[in-house]
Amino acid sequence: MAELRYTKDHEYVRIEGGEGVVGISDHAQRQLGDVVFAENPRVGTMLKAGDPAAVVESVKAASDVFAPVAGEVVAVNSEVEAKPGLINEDALGTGWLFRIRLADPSEAAALMDEAAYAAFLETQA
Repeated sequence: MAELRYTKDHEYVRIEGGEGVVGISDHAQRQLGDVVFAENPRVGTMLKAGDPAAVVESVKAASDVFAPVAGEVVAVNSEVEAKPGLINEDALGTGWLFRIRLADPSEAAALMDEAAYAAFLETQA
């Protein structure tokens, strides 16, 4: 199974070889409520970790999605742009936002694994 890593801003990156699949965590989509709009970066965009990369809007709020790792955007999930509710239905699966070719694969190791993210969420309550 691919390795999931999380940021404190509630993005995830699923490492698949030299690429990462990026989206928002299940916790984040629950906090946002019904997602009504998603805008992805353009393919070819170069991102540094922490750069604003995408926007997700819900009935409650708009949120920037930050790049969890540096690299080049190689694909976007156009289905999510057409049907933003996919983020609510399956944030970690079909609700992904974009794929990034990792500039430095070791960069993901600095992010939280699933156990550390769960512990981090406990401190946010």
